[in-house]
Amino acid sequence: MRTRIRTTLIATAGLATALSLVAITPALAGATGPSGKVAAPSHSVAAAAAPAQGDPRAVTDRVANFYGSYIDSVYDLEDPTASANAKALKKFYLSAAAQKKVAAFEAKEHANGILFAQNVPVKWKVTYTGSGAGHATALVTLTWSDGENPGISKIKVQSDLRTRKITDLAPAN
Repeated sequence: MRTRIRTTLIATAGLATALSLVAITPALAGATGPSGKVAAPSHSVAAAAAPAQGDPRAVTDRVANFYGSYIDSVYDLEDPTASANAKALKKFYLSAAAQKKVAAFEAKEHANGILFAQNVPVKWKVTYTGSGAGHATALVTLTWSDGENPGISKIKVQSDLRTRKITDLAPAN
């Protein structure tokens, strides 16, 4: 009988500890909002909760991989390898014609020809929009700030289904 009471007490304490951790873990991962409720964090902790996956054969995944890596590189310009990495990414993911188009835009507009801007977005999303005639298209949505009314821009990206290279980029309305 004495062992049963001890086991029950230990199990109850363990359950109480587990429930406490479940209750406070979201608060540790994110800040509380104005209502006092736990708000989703706007940094990498939130991304860690959502699994990331991809397929190197899927051109839309490759566009997402490119934009994610490229934005990471230009965001971290204080890193001495960032500029070289951004150039290497363009060379790897873009066709020769797309590289020339990007370079021409950058020379004319004095802005980034991948992002069509002078700044670096804080978030990005890639959505498949269709395919045909040997190409697939995707829409890249860039978010430029956090908050209630963040700036958003969109880029239409075309990729070759055979080579999986990005063959064209253009601002989308």
